Amino acid sequence: MREIWLKSRLRVLNACRVSENHSMLLWGALAGFVGALATVVFRECIALLQELLTGQNGSFVDIAKGLPWYMRVLLPTCGGVIAGLFLVWARRMPAGGGGDYMEAVAIGDGAIPVRNTLLRSISSLATIASGGSIGREGPMVQLAALCASLVGKFSHFPSSRLRLLVACGAAAGITSAYNAPIAGAFFITEIVLGSLVMESFGPVVVASVVANITMRELPGYRPSYEMPFFPEIAGWEVLLFLVLGVLAGVLAPQFLRVLELGKTGFAKLSLPLPARLGVGGLLVGLISVQVPEVWGNGYSLVNSLLHTSWVWHAVLTILVVKILATSITVGSGAVGGIFTPVLFVGAAVGLLFGDAAQALLPFHMSQPFAYAMVGMGAFLAAASNAPLMAILMIFEMTLSYQVVLPLMLSCVVAYVVARGLDGRSMYEITLKRHKDAEERLRLRGTHMSELIRPAETVLREDASLEEVSALFLKFPVKYVYVVDERERYQGVVALQDITSWLLDKKEPAGRTARDFLRRHFLHEVTPDMSLGEALQLFLDHQGERLPVIANAEDPRLLGVVFKTSLLDAYFRLDRAGN
Repeated sequence: MREIWLKSRLRVLNACRVSENHSMLLWGALAGFVGALATVVFRECIALLQELLTGQNGSFVDIAKGLPWYMRVLLPTCGGVIAGLFLVWARRMPAGGGGDYMEAVAIGDGAIPVRNTLLRSISSLATIASGGSIGREGPMVQLAALCASLVGKFSHFPSSRLRLLVACGAAAGITSAYNAPIAGAFFITEIVLGSLVMESFGPVVVASVVANITMRELPGYRPSYEMPFFPEIAGWEVLLFLVLGVLAGVLAPQFLRVLELGKTGFAKLSLPLPARLGVGGLLVGLISVQVPEVWGNGYSLVNSLLHTSWVWHAVLTILVVKILATSITVGSGAVGGIFTPVLFVGAAVGLLFGDAAQALLPFHMSQPFAYAMVGMGAFLAAASNAPLMAILMIFEMTLSYQVVLPLMLSCVVAYVVARGLDGRSMYEITLKRHKDAEERLRLRGTHMSELIRPAETVLREDASLEEVSALFLKFPVKYVYVVDERERYQGVVALQDITSWLLDKKEPAGRTARDFLRRHFLHEVTPDMSLGEALQLFLDHQGERLPVIANAEDPRLLGVVFKTSLLDAYFRLDRAGN
């Protein structure tokens, strides 16, 4: 059946004179359509659960404010326990090597396990619908990627094309979640794929566009964030946006560190997963008794910061408490994303910065909401290590050219500062790619000085034939190295020469290593040689090791370099480059 399908598909492509690469544009469009539908289904499930649990719909903050205090505590606690039970069930299902869509695209074969993904998505539904402080974009993108993976597996795609189709589905998920098709395409290209290659970028863009068109045609469509008009800024005010970029670059890694502390703290509890998520929900519920704004992913808070007036101490209080609640939810092991919480933290930091600048500086300047808009992008760029995606996302949300200059400046500065501090990223695949790049740079700069080992088979020129024979008997080598009284390398004595001499039954009396010396018989390595130069020398040598001398003018024997050590470093360099 598979062969019939593949042959039929090939005949259609040949008849239409369409190449495999061009056909991926059509498959990308299909992935965009089914990805958009998957996110809509997930969003409607959240709304349905909201209605069943609370009898209300709308923003989580408004729902929390309308509930009695005991319901604010009970719902997140029960939701956490139920989410944990589904996660336990999911862990019993085989996930393979590509459970997460990023792993499936970057290092897997593109196959995403169905049952494991669906169970984790139900777990996420339980957390989100009960008020957990976590983003909904994570399971949305995972479900969109799953749909694309199923399309590819049904069509018997090879691994390379299946990975690309899954990337298209993930891009559709991001686009559907934030109504930002260009940013969605660059999110996958910049973070997941890691490079901009037109063979892959084209289908990803098509998937993003089709997903966005699909969302716009469905009833109930509205932009993710209703951005106010970005004002024109004075030339000097660019300096303030530069400072905002530095601030975001410093604070974003600290925010990610707080999330890691939450995971570490819950890991120390050694509780079963349902109990751990239940404790996380209980803590968030207790916080929401006094600050109901901690419910949800922060989406309604961002819109409120952009359109209503807030006093600075209220913003600061909610910012601190929201970070704490998000750390608790993420740390307890809940399934979800932190994309939207990152946007909220960036908006709050930007608004506080704008308030402070307006209070301290006597000059006319933009309203604080303008700094909140740029702060969202700068914080996202610093936390995700993807400045281009962050710039495009905020630009698509505002559709204002006025925002471009301060936004580009803040995002790039925030990214550079964050990378310079500790290189943290909200996505593990980005961290792995950065580590691989650093390892590749380190290995490319590796010289033989780092691979030198002591030379055990060394004799003086005046060593007797008995000493030479004894050394060959002690070490299973073909050559021993010969040095003079000043430890300068002179050459080698070959086992073959000693064996021939002894077999001829010649008199060994008075013979020394100097009599059997082969000068410049082996290539000589120097400490400043690169991996490539030394590897070239080993290509001409069948042995396992080569001598290392200080330099041609000072041929002191420093030790040896083993072929296995050199090849190990070379292969690590090759793996890091792939």
